[in-house]
Amino acid sequence: MQNITKPTVKSKGIYLLPNLLTTAGLFAGFYAVIASMNGRFEASAIAVFVAMIFDGLDGRLARLTNTQSSFGAEYDSMADMVSFGMAPALIAYNWGLADIGKIGWLAAFIYCAGAALRLARFNTQVGVADKRFFQGLASPAAAAIIAGSVWLGQDYGIDGSSVSWLFALITAGAGLLMVSNFRYHSFKQVDWSGKVNFLVMLLVVAVFVVVSVDPALILCCLFYIYACSGPVMTMRNIKQLKVSDVVGDKEEELFQNDMVDTEHPNNSSVTADDTRKK
Repeated sequence: MQNITKPTVKSKGIYLLPNLLTTAGLFAGFYAVIASMNGRFEASAIAVFVAMIFDGLDGRLARLTNTQSSFGAEYDSMADMVSFGMAPALIAYNWGLADIGKIGWLAAFIYCAGAALRLARFNTQVGVADKRFFQGLASPAAAAIIAGSVWLGQDYGIDGSSVSWLFALITAGAGLLMVSNFRYHSFKQVDWSGKVNFLVMLLVVAVFVVVSVDPALILCCLFYIYACSGPVMTMRNIKQLKVSDVVGDKEEELFQNDMVDTEHPNNSSVTADDTRKK
């Protein structure tokens, strides 16, 4: 009798370490929601920044250890939606938007929807977008604006209800910046594994010292400056401002042609290794 052997099926698993970091970021985002529901707004804001740290580490670790996977990229996007979409929107609503009724939750929804659209657009542009720039404000940076504002307000004893209308504009504005066509530096061209001068290390230490003096104020100011840099850089470098330069469908190749940017003309586009950065 002929011996018929069944073909072996290769077991499919997931890489533990990078996905463990993604899970830690997801936990931080979930904790931020719970803390804001309990009125612990400073803790919730700090949790968002912790989620940002884990989000920055998981992709880089996956590339360094050659453990990139489609599962990891999708899981990272889902975790980012919680940590940088839902969590900041709920923190903003619970801290300063609940007292203005429909306007408050609509502003929070604009932010949440903007984060979802930002992540979806980023995932469809992998492989065709310019590696040096983000199209629209990255969702972690937008989350840092919301969390930094709440953290700063708590540190300086500002009642969220007293700045509800201003905070509604900030929240909705952050959401709209995420779906805009403004260009933001991604800092992906920095060679993090290369050698640097000793002076650079001293500057890094100085940055940590400055931030530690007043973390809420320094971080909040830094991310507000970064959020403003996109519109400023776009308007300075284009020949003529059009609606498509601000919002709407715009092919990346055409967008690059509209920019007066002679730096690194032969720079290659992003690869699948960059799917973890938003």
